[in-house]
Amino acid sequence: MSYQVLARKWRPRKFAELVGQEHVVRALTHALDTGRMHHAYLFTGTRGVGKTTIARIFAKSLNCERGQSADPCGECSVCTAVDEGRFVDLLEIDAASNTGVDDVREVIENAQYAPSRGRFKGYLVDEVHMLSRNAFNALLKTLEEPPPHVKFLLATTDPQKLPVTVLSRCLKFNLKRLLPGQISGQMRHILAAENIACEDSALGELARAADGSLRDGLSLLDQAIAYGGGAVKADDVRTMLGSVARGQVLGVLDALAAGDGDRLLAECTQIASYSPDFGGVLDDIASVLHRLQLIQLIPGYRPEEGSDEDGSVASLAARIAAEDVQLYYQIATAGRRDLTCARRARVARVGGPDRARRPARSAGRGGAECRAARARRTHPGACPAIDPHEHGRRATGQPDGGPHQCGSGRTDTAAFHQRHAGGGDRDAGRARRPGPRPGAVGCRAVDRERSAGAVAEARIRRAGIAAVGQALFPLKRVATETFYPLNLGCMKPGVV
Repeated sequence: MSYQVLARKWRPRKFAELVGQEHVVRALTHALDTGRMHHAYLFTGTRGVGKTTIARIFAKSLNCERGQSADPCGECSVCTAVDEGRFVDLLEIDAASNTGVDDVREVIENAQYAPSRGRFKGYLVDEVHMLSRNAFNALLKTLEEPPPHVKFLLATTDPQKLPVTVLSRCLKFNLKRLLPGQISGQMRHILAAENIACEDSALGELARAADGSLRDGLSLLDQAIAYGGGAVKADDVRTMLGSVARGQVLGVLDALAAGDGDRLLAECTQIASYSPDFGGVLDDIASVLHRLQLIQLIPGYRPEEGSDEDGSVASLAARIAAEDVQLYYQIATAGRRDLTCARRARVARVGGPDRARRPARSAGRGGAECRAARARRTHPGACPAIDPHEHGRRATGQPDGGPHQCGSGRTDTAAFHQRHAGGGDRDAGRARRPGPRPGAVGCRAVDRERSAGAVAEARIRRAGIAAVGQALFPLKRVATETFYPLNLGCMKPGVV
């Protein structure tokens, strides 16, 4: 017998076996028990959350040989035929390959005939948003007033593309994305039934990688079983997914909180030795920083899923200031976007005049290291903060107040935010405000950094434009005084 993948083998066959869609199950169960059933249902949601599965279970409940109920027997010929996909009165139509009006016309013509075996004839239209406009228009009348023995079960991942005339004729159910805890719980149940050893941390990694889709999670579980040789281990799963352990992410943040640049580089080197997906690494760092901020701002906050690193996270929350956590979070999320612009594996774009000319290539270690170094730079007592305005004064020969010092003489994070809160090189020729601009954010100020060459170039450009304007002003005045009276004279009657 050929192997059947877990996503198909463990597809729910009753409403009680569904995971995470209690609101849909409750509505359909009450409708079946009371007999108040609509003629058209629309199931929407992301991939792998149970749209087609719910439609099949509903068809079994309508046509079960032991009676119509919300709990089909699963043993009669009708239930068996529906599970195997060969029930003649349940027509599954793929709208992605049957998009034309001729396909819909065939459905309309066959809908008038009574069902062959069951009580109702069901039309399960998957990815219904792929139908053409003419096909939707042809279906409207039958969808509004179908024969009493016809039920329409529509499923789509993109309900925004459906015409409002179709939406108004259906009962719409929005299926939820599954939480990581729900996905890992179902995986644990399946592995126990399959007698496969697993580690809880490995299931957590798979559940987070599934991104709300149980089918994606079970597909990854199949891959992990094959990769681990019949067992699901955390190290194997991280290697397979290209992710890193949560402890390594905490090591990076711990070195950042301590202001230890050597240790920070060593942690980045250790992470790079696993050849991970650096975009995922930055996502993990942002996730931990999000937890840090909640612990700092919400008394008594506890994460949804407890882990062994909760004590380390609480310790970091006490060591890192709340404004620094926000700054680090901004750097991590901005770096996630900039990774695709890295020129080489060790060089990442962080700004500059040639940023638009650099080709978008694969992201690598340099992008993550550059973001870590940028966060390290803002740490109190770190390497001297560089003020682009002072670099501009040096480039143009203007006096400054000393190397790498702001007006207040401070080099900590607060002074760094205060220096840049008023803007970048746009405020070079303006008087400094006494304090930070209302509503200014330090994270935004950090992203306004410019190199000394760019600042000097901008000043030279402004000075050149001003000099040209001053040189042309006398010529403009002469031209105005000379030709304006002539123009007025030409407008007088009788003047040629």
